[in-house]
Amino acid sequence: MTQQSRPHLAARGPGRRNVVGGLFGLGAAALGAPLLSACGGGAGADPKTVTFGSNGADATPKSAYAAVTKAFARDSGLKVKTNTVDHDTFQKSISTYLQGTPDDVFTWFAGYRMQYFAKKKLCSPIDDVWDSIGANFSDATKQLSRGEDGKYYFVPLYNYPWAVFYRKSLFAERGYQVPTKWGEFIALAKRMKKDGLAPVASGYGGGDSWSILGAFDYLDLRANGYDFHMALMRGEVSWTDKRAVAVLDLWRELTPYYQQSAGGRSWQDAAQSLLDKKSGMAVIGLFLGQQVTDEKIRADIDFFPFPEIDAAHGQDAVEAPTDGFMLSRRPKNDDGARKFLEFLGGAGAEELYMGVDPSNLAVNTQADTGSYNALQKKSAQLIASARHISQFADRDSDPGFVSTVVLPGLTEWLGHPDDGAGTLKKIESQRSRFFTG
Repeated sequence: MTQQSRPHLAARGPGRRNVVGGLFGLGAAALGAPLLSACGGGAGADPKTVTFGSNGADATPKSAYAAVTKAFARDSGLKVKTNTVDHDTFQKSISTYLQGTPDDVFTWFAGYRMQYFAKKKLCSPIDDVWDSIGANFSDATKQLSRGEDGKYYFVPLYNYPWAVFYRKSLFAERGYQVPTKWGEFIALAKRMKKDGLAPVASGYGGGDSWSILGAFDYLDLRANGYDFHMALMRGEVSWTDKRAVAVLDLWRELTPYYQQSAGGRSWQDAAQSLLDKKSGMAVIGLFLGQQVTDEKIRADIDFFPFPEIDAAHGQDAVEAPTDGFMLSRRPKNDDGARKFLEFLGGAGAEELYMGVDPSNLAVNTQADTGSYNALQKKSAQLIASARHISQFADRDSDPGFVSTVVLPGLTEWLGHPDDGAGTLKKIESQRSRFFTG
């Protein structure tokens, strides 16, 4: 199969795309989209070729992966045949893809999503790879890379934080001060609205409904703390719990300051309004930087941690999703694929990737970070200072529950943010379908 890149509408950030619609158990006919398929295989597979299924179809990550695979081919004498598919199709097709004849190595995410496929035996353990690369990763990163059985199934490449982004020059021109507490945040939003700005850039139209989860997660983390948030994500507590109701009450305070018509706008358009100084702030990930081509504008972007709501929890939790690679259950070139994963887990591969895509952070502790721009340096400090790291709701929870129950409920509520208790009751009524015990 030749390298393919499905058409898509706009550049998207790495790793944060629309949540899988019925990810697990949908057949090809139900997907209604071009399927991710493997680059050949079977008994006649070339032992000198490793196949690589990539979701990095956008220009920046595609170029970054090309630099990495080229270096591996040069150093190993093996060829890498890359099968590039747009991110949304990749996610929607992944279950069917893995049950067929997938590529040897494929891009995926840490957290529940990795553990699900490990539990279903749709990927291979790679403890031998970690014997070689393990010394260069933190204990937290190692934990993110293990399945429920304690075996390794994931090689991490990068992570990136979510925060509240803004343009420094706009704040200087208008005399705005960075808020650290919820009341200050709302007061700033009010002032921005009075000044004729959209206080909070927002776009969750089409397949971008996932983007609202950044605000939901932070509101819950700040109001109720990491332990409650993770219990909620794991289906261990009721969505009608008064603490969950309080999250929507807080969110209702912020919704009047969201950019109008957010439900009909992409996250990229919302991000562009921030870059154009038409919006004052955006709750978004570091991948915002992939929208930037002018280095002067990049240097003008800054962020602050999501404000404190309850002093008991402060700002001690940071959303920092981790992306990387997995090995398919029956790789056509098992030995070559494991060599490729070992290479991907090395500092050199991370340095090559970051050299092309400066909107992420290396997780290998030996990677050279000397070329980090100001945003990367500050992002690394934010993550390093965190007491708790969350992955994002659709990674910390059952993706099917999030995509088919939580997101439809929350997006509908955002359109008319009144009956929060009723919305959460609807979500709670479906919890038992996805969680037991």
